[in-house]
Amino acid sequence: MTEEDGVLNPDLVTPARTSTDLDPWPVATLGQKLKDYIARLGTVWIEGELSQLSNKGTSFFADIKDLKMEARVSVHSWNPGSLPKDLKVGDRVIALVKPEFWPKSGKLSLNVFEIRKVGLGDLLERIERLRQLFISEGLTDPARKQSLPFLPNCIGLITGKDSDAEKDVLQNVSRRWSEAKFRVINTKVQGDAAAAEVIAAVKTLDADPEVDVIVIARGGGAFMDLVVFSDEALCRAVAACQTPVVSAIGHEADSPLLDIVADVRASTPTDAAKLVVPDVALERSRIQEALARMLTRISQFISTQSDLIAQLRSRPMLANPFGFIDDGSPHEGRAIHSPRVPHPAGAPFLDLDDIVVLHFQYTAWERMRSKQRWYQTWELLREDGDGPLEIFRRYHHMHGGWPPEEIVPVKPSWMAGFVESGADFDRLQAEPLPWWDREVAKLLRQQK
Repeated sequence: MTEEDGVLNPDLVTPARTSTDLDPWPVATLGQKLKDYIARLGTVWIEGELSQLSNKGTSFFADIKDLKMEARVSVHSWNPGSLPKDLKVGDRVIALVKPEFWPKSGKLSLNVFEIRKVGLGDLLERIERLRQLFISEGLTDPARKQSLPFLPNCIGLITGKDSDAEKDVLQNVSRRWSEAKFRVINTKVQGDAAAAEVIAAVKTLDADPEVDVIVIARGGGAFMDLVVFSDEALCRAVAACQTPVVSAIGHEADSPLLDIVADVRASTPTDAAKLVVPDVALERSRIQEALARMLTRISQFISTQSDLIAQLRSRPMLANPFGFIDDGSPHEGRAIHSPRVPHPAGAPFLDLDDIVVLHFQYTAWERMRSKQRWYQTWELLREDGDGPLEIFRRYHHMHGGWPPEEIVPVKPSWMAGFVESGADFDRLQAEPLPWWDREVAKLLRQQK
């Protein structure tokens, strides 16, 4: 068997359609079949990052590793003059390659025909396509965003080890709420493995029942440094979280795709600390202000009601509840005065529970007679009143007294409440000259 330019002599290859333990393939047959199968693939475009590079002018060798996973391929070119001269390790590239299998050595190689650097414009275009994709899928819909807890039991923090972002979050949260608890997972925040590590950390914290909020924090940097936080897999992992996630990447102007799928976007790691916990000093101040307002309102209410009660108590009826018996106020404005007569004989006697208004007209007999004399005088002086004889006939019984059978003592139970309230009925009986008699004398003097 000979090989020229990697091509086996078909005459030397044993044809076989199947392979069994009784009829195995020769190694050359397997090699030829692999070569034929791979050759049918033709040329393909691949994308990755240059991890190793050797360009000696006559040959070009390089390793291209996957941007997300641990996978790499080796490429070579025997015509490096057609490739860019400024290629370096770490460049993100797309390459046109053709896989080839060499049966003699049993190795697979990739012949590279063209390499292009992936520029900023290309990345921005891809990120924009992802942005529109997330929007169309509803991952950015505010309705699906979760609210942050007012006071989380435990804060999950994903950030670089000993980074400024980690210090900013820890210090500012502790300054605002000293009792705050953390579960910190340090990961890479840039480079090939960063996305996979952050995804793993997100899933770990999301599965922890004690973690109430997750903060993904990284300090500022160039666009390429933050591009990992626009990774599709990472964004979808965050969108699927049951725990609220705060994105705190870079500075205010930075806006990776993680910001639009996270529940809350913080402009900086320091801002994230202000969002996840309240300021204990501020909350205490608010409580004191609320208490002060409550006390003021209560004091105002008490003062208002006290003034209202004082106004009510100052009214004549409440200032002197028994003033209607004899308040000494003039009655000149009254046009009609009619006498009261005792309850008709034989009528049913009212229980105390049935009484709405109790009139003390007959409590002090002499006062009653004085009042009737004032009524007589007033009616006599009215121009449209009845004559003297009619008026005398109307009131004559007052001068001779009521028939004994029509006057009965007041039930003591009726008066008990008034006596307990301070009513002095003895004073009413002992007054020598009621005001009505004084009014009668005044009217007589005026009328001569």
